[in-house]
Amino acid sequence: MGTEKGVKLESSQQEQCSQRLEFLKVPIDIVAPEQLSDIVYDLLKTKKEHNIVLLSLWDLLRARRNSEYRCYVVNASLVIPISKSIISGLKFLTGKTAHRYMPFDFIVSILTILEKREFTCYLLGGQRKILQKTEQNIRQTFPKLRVVGRFPGYFKRYEEATIIKAIKKSSPSLLLAGKGVRGKERWIYRNNGVLGEGMRLWCSDIFDVFAEKKTHPSRIAFNAGLEWIGYCFQEPLKFFRIFPYIGYKFLLLYYALFKK
Repeated sequence: MGTEKGVKLESSQQEQCSQRLEFLKVPIDIVAPEQLSDIVYDLLKTKKEHNIVLLSLWDLLRARRNSEYRCYVVNASLVIPISKSIISGLKFLTGKTAHRYMPFDFIVSILTILEKREFTCYLLGGQRKILQKTEQNIRQTFPKLRVVGRFPGYFKRYEEATIIKAIKKSSPSLLLAGKGVRGKERWIYRNNGVLGEGMRLWCSDIFDVFAEKKTHPSRIAFNAGLEWIGYCFQEPLKFFRIFPYIGYKFLLLYYALFKK
């Protein structure tokens, strides 16, 4: 399909359930909550590897300048926007409205979908006690979801081969990875061909939230697009993100005026 103000429709593979757009040269999937379960089941039917990306504004900007991360995003089966700035920017350039998800809510939705058919999950990352608490809470909340393995983060390089072998052997429907995995989501990309089939999703603090060691942003703050304020107080250097944010606004204006 044709390009409209720097945004174009991508391959029609997902059009029956979702719509993929190219936004500032980065793919974005428009997925309504009521479509999510069908999409997940369709992905698992293909018996292939499927990476799911929770894309923030900073991730979008990183995908424009980092070739390895860009390949990870471009080849992902689902790219889900989590920043309000992406939603408003997409609306500004195309008039289209994408669905924005809070990361914790999205992951809970995925686990709920998997539980309905008694699918499986493997947990990778986090400190040992936090991971144990996470597994315990997931088993209590999703009793029909089978946790087929777990391995804490901050592992040694020589342990990677054993971890990869265990993941491939257990063949989980979802590999849920978090903090403590060297290379973060790029670890998934680098080992994409040897992890086996199924879905993979990385979220930095998901195990801390499941273990009740950390709270996710309030819904009011998230809906207002103000969740970043809490993150900045936790890591003050993030206040300097105001500069790439300003650059992003100029980039939107440039695409609106000069890209057709």
